[in-house]
Amino acid sequence: MTTSQHNYIAAETAWVDLPLTRAFLTIPKRGGPSFRGVILGHERYGLAQHTLDLAAKFASYGYVCIAPDMTAHWDGDKDALAQGKASLTITHDQIREYYSACLDYLLGMGDVDSTRIAAMGVCMSGHYPLLLNSVRKEVAANIVFYGAQRDRTPEDVIASLSAPVLGVFGEKDSGISVQDVLQLRDRMERNGKNCEFRLFADAPHGWLNDTMPGRYRQPEAEAAWAHMLGFLDRVYGGAFPRDRVRCSYEADIAADYDFTKNVRLA
Repeated sequence: MTTSQHNYIAAETAWVDLPLTRAFLTIPKRGGPSFRGVILGHERYGLAQHTLDLAAKFASYGYVCIAPDMTAHWDGDKDALAQGKASLTITHDQIREYYSACLDYLLGMGDVDSTRIAAMGVCMSGHYPLLLNSVRKEVAANIVFYGAQRDRTPEDVIASLSAPVLGVFGEKDSGISVQDVLQLRDRMERNGKNCEFRLFADAPHGWLNDTMPGRYRQPEAEAAWAHMLGFLDRVYGGAFPRDRVRCSYEADIAADYDFTKNVRLA
């Protein structure tokens, strides 16, 4: 039995209709009565298997997770999108609408703790939680997996954040340089935002995705998942009080690091 299959055994799954789109919902089969919640954004391929697997994995750890299909507004070729041969066009307002619809859905669920709802983005959606939290203060934590470059996250969005931010990145990412990560961290600190950043050695872009063997890095993915769960525990345990600014940065980078040598893997 694979890890993904085990995750689905531990989760109740359903497709739910939202005002703008449909979403994949996972609910733990054990625990409660009050669960933590997560809004999960998909990669550039649309609501593909990897995102569904992550949603089920969240449920196996006791979280209600909702993952919206953020291609509903788009008239492009969705088969080409799923193959990485097309690019999804989406505005900041549309992103906020999709995530807000999911947030409202979780807030309306009686078995979800309304004070413990996090937003997460991966790859293309890495910066989406920040866009949501800039207008919705019900978000308790932001999770960014290899995303949120300067040209995608305006300064006013950073300044408007109310929840702590976890940023997880890879040294060998072909799209996000170490300098990009440092600039984002500096912007968080400059605006007085609580954050934790971790940069994993040798990890390429997409290294959390176990449906792409060329990119997937199991040890790093498992370590990142554990770090993320620990971050959420720290957030909900009071580690980031509103009257303090706490930032941390952990990285493992080659002394001769050269971003131009990073390549996009299949």
